[in-house]
Amino acid sequence: MAYITNADLEQRVGTQAYIQLTDDAGIGSADAAKADEARLGAEGEANSYLAARYAVPIDLAGEAQLAAVLRSFVLDIAAYRLHGRRPPVPADIVRRREEAVTWLARVASGLVQLPASAAPRESAALGILGEAAGPARQLTRDTMRNL
Repeated sequence: MAYITNADLEQRVGTQAYIQLTDDAGIGSADAAKADEARLGAEGEANSYLAARYAVPIDLAGEAQLAAVLRSFVLDIAAYRLHGRRPPVPADIVRRREEAVTWLARVASGLVQLPASAAPRESAALGILGEAAGPARQLTRDTMRNL
């Protein structure tokens, strides 16, 4: 499931910049493969953070707020990746990418919750959480006080 499309990326950076940043052959038209590379790299980068807590890619069906937030941050990262093909990268593009990565890191650490009506599925990579096994404790602080 994709968070963004190449058309979203073109709209974010503008058609002229989109062509300039992807047209390595100098033919005056955008190279979809270069845009795909930036888009998929940005989605992979976002998923690498999100996977610390959630199963990725995150299902955005019926979650308009979550889709909008992820779309915005993934677009910031993808725009940075496109501009990185033709340095120097403008300062506002660098700042927006840094803000996106900071937000994703905060989601991964649990400091920020995703704006969803139902929590996204947890990551299977988290493994089994510790569980108690066996009979209940017989010797507790309370029972020891009476001895």
